[in-house]
Amino acid sequence: MYFIVIDDIWDSEAWGLIQSAFPETERGSRVITTTRNHDVALATCNAESEYVYKIKPLSVEDSITLFFRRTFGPKKGCPDTPRKVEISIDILNRCGGMPLAINSIASLLAGKTDSTWEYVWKSLGAMTEGDDHEKMKQILDLSYIHLPDHLKTCLLYVCMYPEDREIDKHNLLRKWVVEGFVHVSRNSGLDAEDVAEKYFEELISMCMIQPGRIDKYSNEVLSCRVHDIILDLMRSKSSKENFIHVIDGSKDETGEIRRVSVHRNDKEDTRISETINKGSLSHVRSVLLYRSSLVPCFLEFKYVRVLHLEYGVISGNIDLTSISRLFLLRYLKIAGSPPGRPYELKLPNQIGGLQQLEIIDIYGCKLRNYPSDIVSLPWLSHLSSMGSVLPDGIDKLTSLRTLAGIRLYGSSVENVKGLGKLTNLRQLEISSDGPSEGLEEATMDALYSSICKLSANLRTFTFTGGFLYIRDVPAGWITRTTFPWGSQIQELNLGYCRFERCPEWIGQLHGLYKICISVREVADGVSIVAQLPSLAYFCLSIFGMGKEEKEESVVIPGTGSGAFRALKHLRFYCKKVSLTFEAGAMPKLEKLSIQ
Repeated sequence: MYFIVIDDIWDSEAWGLIQSAFPETERGSRVITTTRNHDVALATCNAESEYVYKIKPLSVEDSITLFFRRTFGPKKGCPDTPRKVEISIDILNRCGGMPLAINSIASLLAGKTDSTWEYVWKSLGAMTEGDDHEKMKQILDLSYIHLPDHLKTCLLYVCMYPEDREIDKHNLLRKWVVEGFVHVSRNSGLDAEDVAEKYFEELISMCMIQPGRIDKYSNEVLSCRVHDIILDLMRSKSSKENFIHVIDGSKDETGEIRRVSVHRNDKEDTRISETINKGSLSHVRSVLLYRSSLVPCFLEFKYVRVLHLEYGVISGNIDLTSISRLFLLRYLKIAGSPPGRPYELKLPNQIGGLQQLEIIDIYGCKLRNYPSDIVSLPWLSHLSSMGSVLPDGIDKLTSLRTLAGIRLYGSSVENVKGLGKLTNLRQLEISSDGPSEGLEEATMDALYSSICKLSANLRTFTFTGGFLYIRDVPAGWITRTTFPWGSQIQELNLGYCRFERCPEWIGQLHGLYKICISVREVADGVSIVAQLPSLAYFCLSIFGMGKEEKEESVVIPGTGSGAFRALKHLRFYCKKVSLTFEAGAMPKLEKLSIQ
């Protein structure tokens, strides 16, 4: 017996292929499908219309509420002139109760002048009639037309991704930056990624892209999705403007292609090979590739600036030597096998000639060592891999904002000290993987010294790998005031560092919203953390308590104490500690894990 939901079927032929995979059974199995096409709905139900349920549009009242709240805000919630009331009612009639259409037009009109309202209303009045799907596309097209040029370009770029793909925000923003879509004012005080973040937020507020994953502790949007109607509209515009070409084997591509996304992973690449041989891709600038057999071809295109090789494309027998000849390359992302099955990857011995390179992001592949001349890349801002030691001369990469996947064991003391010169770092992720006897004190002292110098801008610090026991003695690096008062640190992942007790300096990190820590004695650790005003996630592990040791008792203060006033998730690991919660304790707690 089975119960399966299949979302968004576009045609009857597709349903025929899907249906053949289901065994017929009389044990109550059910398949639910969704579609915008009534004929397809009938086909999935063997033309028995009683099994077709048509979702009703929003009621007039709900449509008005949604439109007014989006346009005028939840507090005001109504137009300020009779004319806007009149226009609003007519617009809502044209939207037909479709939430996406209502949100799109409302976002377009929010904060706009009376003349803009009149213009949008007249534009809607000039639209041709059609079914709901056609009306929706026309309304979304109107919203797109009124976007500023820089947002139009950024929105068109989502065509690079397959339908229904969850798009990582940071990868998308970095591509916008290296593509030159982001314009930074000299006096803004912001860097390009900060400006790109504002673009991203604007597109979400205008309902052109939809929030995906959200960090429930910081409320930061981490990814986005694109509604398939918007994606279809953007691909149509992108193709007409020769902005991005999606190659999926369904049609021949002509003309000079500047940006290409190759989606399908068929065994036969004949049609794409013909496109390559015609010279249509000889000037390609950006590549998102899912087909392993085509990797060598794309490594030969000397104008490539963005190269993104996705899951299943890269394997151990792919020769990446040609990357060193892509002299205009700015962005390199290699996402290999899924997490849990990483294989080793080797980059070319020399990539110092890639003087424009800004991003190296290697995921799902183990890279033991970076090319020795990687430190000669002046604009490198993000460097991420798995299990790599620090290259000699790391202190030269002063543009770095992200350094992740670094293995401390095997890195020289001089290179660990060199981290302290990377004062633009916002994210640092290091691992202590190595022999069981741990790291030398000189290495830890060097790391302490470097982190002190980085604390002004560092927002995320993660220490992973083998457990590192940190004794409460003067030489213990992390028992000192590692993050000075006023630090911007927001996230500390120190679960693999075993402290004697919770360091007092943690109580000074007022911007901290997430912390993981492991201690031997609870002592005053809870009270040190309790007053952090922004702390939303707290993971505390107690280790090393033997049978002979006494059980500790911890009291979580209640109403009026101000303790844990923002905490949403508490994880507590210890078998010999009793927890007592006073009345009103942790007023915003949503999840409690005790082991």
